[in-house]
Amino acid sequence: MSDRIARLAFEAFAPHVQDVLRARVERLGYLGEFFRCAGAQPDVLAPFMEMTEALKKALPDRLTETGALTVAKLFDNRYELHQHERLSKKLGFGEDWVAAVELLSPLDAPHLSEAERAVQRLVVAMVERSGRGVSTEREALIDAIGPEQTIAIMFLVGRYITHAMIVNALELAPPVPSIFEGVGA
Repeated sequence: MSDRIARLAFEAFAPHVQDVLRARVERLGYLGEFFRCAGAQPDVLAPFMEMTEALKKALPDRLTETGALTVAKLFDNRYELHQHERLSKKLGFGEDWVAAVELLSPLDAPHLSEAERAVQRLVVAMVERSGRGVSTEREALIDAIGPEQTIAIMFLVGRYITHAMIVNALELAPPVPSIFEGVGA
């Protein structure tokens, strides 16, 4: 991490950015390093987080977490992966479900619903093929969850890719350990 990029405290953010971040900070109990760094661009950070909240309203939690965990795993974004593992567990999805998503093998994922498998197939295809040639996966997802939620999944992929690129470029360490750390040790 470059020492030339400021890490802002919550109190240093403009009031409108604090408003956007407040619920997250209260839920987590901390302001993550990603936000502390991204605060250098408050007029970009605020709509990014508004998009995140809008996507939560557009999609059921299980589909959101399937997409978020899948992108995080594909981009080796442990920062987001560990947080979404914890969120998924808190939402009651269980460690077996999280582990099934993280296998990135939707054809062999008995703990996932058909809709969740279809989400993962499209997400993997979009990432691996840069969004091209995914009509089979896109149409299958439309059949499973409808066109509106399919578009929301595509926005979700872009959101989590953006996060992964920034976290990886800044070399940010995960703020929390994986739910699987220490398992089998």
